[in-house]
Amino acid sequence: MRRVRPGAGASRGGAEGARATRGASSRAPGEERALTSVAAGDRYEGERPADLPRLWHITLSLSGAASPITEVRRALEQLAHDHPFLLTSRYAQDHAEIRYWEEARDLHDAAAVALRLWGEHRQTAGLPPWEIVGLEVIDRETYHQRVAEGYGPAPATPVGVHPY
Repeated sequence: MRRVRPGAGASRGGAEGARATRGASSRAPGEERALTSVAAGDRYEGERPADLPRLWHITLSLSGAASPITEVRRALEQLAHDHPFLLTSRYAQDHAEIRYWEEARDLHDAAAVALRLWGEHRQTAGLPPWEIVGLEVIDRETYHQRVAEGYGPAPATPVGVHPY
């Protein structure tokens, strides 16, 4: 797998390629150039430190065999009690959607925690044996931008567990 530094094109075609090949080069034609790394602690201008946690808005979609609606509601209420950052859940007999905030270092960590949520709480909350069929993880700024543009959840959406 060939790595390209951020902001660089994957191909050197066109005018950019012509400029790149005009300069002096110590490489033989077709020879791969050595990649250099960024020194530890260095980052691009304006980039956040990687070790500071950030807030991520999670939407987890689940689906499976129909379960009694009262059991689904009770299980989601228990999940909300066990996982206090749960904002809202919508449910039906055979599917549910959970929205909440997660604090994590990066998107990968937030997604990993979100993908474990249902399985880790399945026994203790009595959740149905459904599978995760969708996951969206967005940062706080993107969430607020969507809400401001009218694409996010309606501001009047009540917090808690609600039927579709």
